[in-house]
Amino acid sequence: MNVKQRIEKLRELMKENNIDLYVVPTSDFHQTEYVGEHFKARKFITGFTGSAGTAIITLEEARLWTDGRYFTQAEKQLEGSGVELMKMAEPGVPTINEYLKNTILEGNCLGFDGRVVAMGDGQSYEEIVKSKNATIKYEVDLIDEVWTDRPALSEKPAFKLDEKYAGESAESKINRIREYMKNCGATYHTVTTIDDICWTLNMRGDDIEFFPLVLSYMVVTMDKVDLYVDENKLTDEMKKEFDEINVFVHPYNDVYEDTKKIPAGETILVDPARLNYAIYSNIPEGVAKVEERNPEVLFKAMKNDVEVENMRKAQIKDSIAHIKFMKWVKENVEKMEITEMSAAEKLDEFRMELGNFIRPSFEPISAYADHAAMMHYCSSPETDVRLREGSVYLTDTGAGFWEGSTDITRTFVLGEVSDEIKEHFTLVAMCNLRLANATFLQGCTGMNLDILARKALWERGLDYKCGTGHGMGYLLNIHEPPTNFRWRYRAGDTHPMEPGMILTDEPGIYIEGSHGIRLENELLVCMSDKNEYGQFMNFETITYIPFDLDGIVPEVMNSDDIKYLNAYHKTVFEKISPYLNEEETEWLRKYTREI
Repeated sequence: MNVKQRIEKLRELMKENNIDLYVVPTSDFHQTEYVGEHFKARKFITGFTGSAGTAIITLEEARLWTDGRYFTQAEKQLEGSGVELMKMAEPGVPTINEYLKNTILEGNCLGFDGRVVAMGDGQSYEEIVKSKNATIKYEVDLIDEVWTDRPALSEKPAFKLDEKYAGESAESKINRIREYMKNCGATYHTVTTIDDICWTLNMRGDDIEFFPLVLSYMVVTMDKVDLYVDENKLTDEMKKEFDEINVFVHPYNDVYEDTKKIPAGETILVDPARLNYAIYSNIPEGVAKVEERNPEVLFKAMKNDVEVENMRKAQIKDSIAHIKFMKWVKENVEKMEITEMSAAEKLDEFRMELGNFIRPSFEPISAYADHAAMMHYCSSPETDVRLREGSVYLTDTGAGFWEGSTDITRTFVLGEVSDEIKEHFTLVAMCNLRLANATFLQGCTGMNLDILARKALWERGLDYKCGTGHGMGYLLNIHEPPTNFRWRYRAGDTHPMEPGMILTDEPGIYIEGSHGIRLENELLVCMSDKNEYGQFMNFETITYIPFDLDGIVPEVMNSDDIKYLNAYHKTVFEKISPYLNEEETEWLRKYTREI
């Protein structure tokens, strides 16, 4: 079936179930950003493959909401499907909730699978439906009935992350969670977000491609932890350790019925953004609710000393791999056939040579020329092209080492390129370095600091339609809340900078049909000086790869920009040259020379 046929089949099922509108988000039962094949329902029903988006199907129309990272991609993939693209945050484009308010009629029924809708979103839908004297039906997975060859849930094994990497025992983490619960007056804490669960229990797995996570639910009380997971995934060692700290294992889907059995008089801590609507709806009426962000979110974002040191090692490894890769690409682009896909494979070969490489930490973006203008382009056999001199090649990839995760973007200038490309490259380098060199007062958020990365672009009437950076997980999600860099307010993403957080710094310029440039480093949040004005903070850049000097136009930069670039390149050479052979060292010396 093509997309039009799938939507028509869905509409038939909607009519059978008396549903007038059906919501299909991008999520699994755990509000995970990137999901396993079984959960790619929105991709199935619309044909759009990006990682973010929500589809709403009515009996007359179909619409897809996605953000600026995917506008170009979505326009191409939705062409001829009958699905209308809704460009989020663009003038005149209604939000999902605004659309529902304007579209739901009295007596209508709004349907969705409550397991894949967050509690907070479900509550918003409730309010809209009530105001229209309409109803909700959340127990139906209509996509499952259309998707006859749907992939099965993952059965891949889990594994333990040793304390020499995690830096803290599961027992210690559970005790910290219980202290937080006490302060909130909660006796139960139900967790459905699998990165929070895996962090708490020092557990990792392979249930989502690229992300070492395990499909599971967790309920913490004051004397035990109930873990809902496919027991066959756990090793005997993991079961033994769980037993020693009162972590009891139950079948994966039992959490829904067990939630209904929570005794009256208990108080449950729930996170509206991270608990699914089905579990929320199963909480008995006699159970009080405390709505707070999952404590694990901030705990895991603030890396402990062991995690920080390990992630430094991971960054060193990936920097070595990238420098070898940069040299290989620039020297061989016209000597041999290098394509987007073969280049990405070569980079992972360099990573594997360094040891302790588990897998890529997300789907690689390997994009030449106009493909690089699509922020989240993914090369495929159908789109794969050869790299040639005369344009730029953008590589945004990450590695999962035992020592931690990386997320690094570099754009390489191949041969002679236009003055416009060089100017854009220089501006992006300036944006990256200005943010990296910020000094700021404790309490600042990414919203306070984002202007530092955009000022050089905004002054020239340029911008990029995404955030400037995100938190980084340790062998967890590559996009880790609650802190990031963005100028536009987004609920849940405005926590102040805290020491030990690691964030990306990745400004860019994307010119549709021509080129895209992004430069991304990781920044460690550090304490700086304290005086009568307060506690100051700064960033330490922990990624050590040159910004391609073949793309730098010094005349575009001011004296501070030049100072920042030269200082960064000096550090790159000092950190990485000891790991290179003589030929590689001389090459690096050239690409980290002072300008």
